Amino acid sequence: MLSHSIQRLGRDWVARWNLAQRLFQNGQTYKCTKGTEYCSWVWYSHLNPQDCPVSWKHPLFRNGQLHNQIQNCSIHLCPANMKSEGDEPTSKRRRFSDDRDISCSPNEQLSTSFPSETLLLHNEPQQEEEGLPKPRGVIKRSWEYFCQQSKKMKILEESKQISQDDKDLQEKFDFTVMSYNILSQDLLEDNSHLYKHCSYQILSWNYRFPNILSDIKQLDADVLCLQEVQEDQYGTEIKPSLEALGYHCEYKTRTGRKPDGCAICFKTSKFSLLSSNPVEFFRRNIPLLDRDNVGLVVLLQPRFHCKATAAICVANTHLLYNPRRGDIKLTQLAMLLAEVTNVAIREDGRFCPLVLCGDFNSVPHSPLYNFLREGKLNYEGLPIGKVSGQEQSPKGKRILSIPIWPQSLGISQDCMYEEQQKELEKEKEREDAKENTLEASEEIVIVSQRLPTDLHHSFQLSSAYSHYLPDSGDPEVTTCHSRGAVTVDYIFYSEAKDNISEQPGTERIFDGGLKLLGRLSLVTEKDLWMVNGLPNETNSSDHLPLLAKFRLEE
Repeated sequence: MLSHSIQRLGRDWVARWNLAQRLFQNGQTYKCTKGTEYCSWVWYSHLNPQDCPVSWKHPLFRNGQLHNQIQNCSIHLCPANMKSEGDEPTSKRRRFSDDRDISCSPNEQLSTSFPSETLLLHNEPQQEEEGLPKPRGVIKRSWEYFCQQSKKMKILEESKQISQDDKDLQEKFDFTVMSYNILSQDLLEDNSHLYKHCSYQILSWNYRFPNILSDIKQLDADVLCLQEVQEDQYGTEIKPSLEALGYHCEYKTRTGRKPDGCAICFKTSKFSLLSSNPVEFFRRNIPLLDRDNVGLVVLLQPRFHCKATAAICVANTHLLYNPRRGDIKLTQLAMLLAEVTNVAIREDGRFCPLVLCGDFNSVPHSPLYNFLREGKLNYEGLPIGKVSGQEQSPKGKRILSIPIWPQSLGISQDCMYEEQQKELEKEKEREDAKENTLEASEEIVIVSQRLPTDLHHSFQLSSAYSHYLPDSGDPEVTTCHSRGAVTVDYIFYSEAKDNISEQPGTERIFDGGLKLLGRLSLVTEKDLWMVNGLPNETNSSDHLPLLAKFRLEE
């Protein structure tokens, strides 16, 4: 069996040789070799001698160099834009379930301050050039906001302006958050079977990165949560480009010599960094945790319009893809939430507001999704393959073990570090002893009655998206490739108190919260295939960027 690197080298050699033959046969290369004064060229990355194997001797090259006449041809690059995707090499995605159970966030009453325009996430070429891929269409995405009077979602039209008192705006801290899987180039090449619908030239990094960066500039988010950020490209291109746009960048690469990782970037004009905390899910001594996924948690302090102690916790992750390993996904999620708890808790025992982004490789209303939204999950008898909901008929009938993860991991059923939870419980007992109230004693009884199959977390989370189009009820999707389309990317956030429906026995544990002001609309699978799926000529990832605007409520 050939090594992975040798196999990949062979695939690259064959792909480039076949593409060179097609280009030569269609006359474009022939025109260049005939000394034509003008020739539009899109195959720039594939005909770069430095990128070609040393042993490759194509007639177009002489001593590793392009023919002089070809070098004199004009190189024209097609401007474009973004989109993004996935996780594990080898079997990255499968056909997903089509869950149509419509459920909307309870906080869908929105306010007022948004740019009144429809966004076209693309840069159309100034003119059609011979040889360039012709865009099949563009994806139209609009700002969606919630009308406070009717409490219904509205689409913001270009002709409409929303009035708001300037003084009121000056006294509020509003910010935008983007979650975006930008598709690692190495993972793209390792999973080429997912991109059979794409032409070779639009899959090169030199073609894709300008589009991705252009869309980041256009959407202009205050906080970026990026997944599948390739380590070598991050250091040489991504980080310098984002820093030039005014962002500070934090990055965590995957373990196990994997090529990519997660990044959180924020505008220094809006936030200052209080702490940065990487999370590694791999544990050498725990067989369950033999995967190299990671997370990243930062604590940001707003620079204006807030009290001195105000802070916002932002977490970003990319969970395991494998649909059949829901046990690993839940454990990775518990580890991330434990670190979030450790970072977000304040001196008074309350939590600062939280924004949780990422590619969770789970569909809406799956058990994992519901656990995030509801804060609890009883997993007794739950098949491992149904945790993420990625497959309608998962193979195998293994159920989650009790407990899911070993005690040696040091994380409780409440998704907290056990040592931290013990300290918090001791502190609460001391407070309860002083107050000696019936309410406190009842709460302790409730905790003690939890079953060994109950998982809990402390964050009252809502999704910035409803996952279904408001008019038609068709499912929204965030990722699309040759095997299908589905939602796996999310922006979760801790809602402001006024928007939370109080339940018996619940306690307000947040120091402030977030109010959803709006979001950039998503589209359906049909909409994406009308522009040849993802990636395409103008959208350079197999995921769509998610974008939401929040107001900090203190």
